[in-house]
Amino acid sequence: MQTEAALKQMVREKYSEIASQEKETNMSSCCGAGGCSTEVYNIMSEDYSSLAGYQADADLGLGCGLPTQFAHIKQGDVVIDLGSGAGNDCFIARHEAGPTGKVIGIDFTPAMIEKARRNADVRGYNNVEFRQGDIEHMPVASDIADVVVSNCVLNLVPNKDGVFKEIFRVLKPGAHFSISDVVLSGNLPDALRKVAEMYAGCVSGAIQKEVYLELIRLNGFTNMTIQKEKPIIIPDDILSRYLDAAGIEAMKNGTSGIFSITVYAEQPGPEKACTPGGGCC
Repeated sequence: MQTEAALKQMVREKYSEIASQEKETNMSSCCGAGGCSTEVYNIMSEDYSSLAGYQADADLGLGCGLPTQFAHIKQGDVVIDLGSGAGNDCFIARHEAGPTGKVIGIDFTPAMIEKARRNADVRGYNNVEFRQGDIEHMPVASDIADVVVSNCVLNLVPNKDGVFKEIFRVLKPGAHFSISDVVLSGNLPDALRKVAEMYAGCVSGAIQKEVYLELIRLNGFTNMTIQKEKPIIIPDDILSRYLDAAGIEAMKNGTSGIFSITVYAEQPGPEKACTPGGGCC
């Protein structure tokens, strides 16, 4: 079994490569993991182009939802985007937060940070900044964010519990997050889990939906809501790389599946937080 450090390095290398790829390549692949499908439609990403603030050259086609659409961002808000990539979600968040707001994008891939900073600089966006760092140890102070968003990123992180603890830390009391991510229902075949390309492609790094939601609850968040959920259909030409015909048929007709969910939850603040032994957990 690979260590967390090895998995992170693998993802960093893959997303450094993705930073230089065309959007069409990323959208026709498993979350950017190379041109791994001959299908003409994208597998996970959704169409951002109708959202105000959208910048086509900052959209790498890597997302699995539209968290900024559901994030209830208000004028003047401080927004943090986890795994900010080339800056697409940050620029949409900037439009919602307005000139008095601030947006901080965090990404641990230097190539992505460089690309996002260029995209912001050419547009003169002085209230958007990009910081290189690990989202398990965010390079931001506590209690500063009104909203945290993220799009198809936490599934790539081995220590998801650590990320939710950090989200809780950086949110102001009463603030909230809206996160799109990939989760599983039932058992994903071992053949998919063991393939590094699929891990960097957002599939085999995913965990069970109920485990994911329980992590949110256990970290003290309240008012959790699934804002959107959709199945992710992996084309046969991808599945055939990892499964035989019987395995593909079993996956299609079985109880297992891969889903994109967008989850909302709130940081209740210290006066409302449930603490162990307090009788509310």
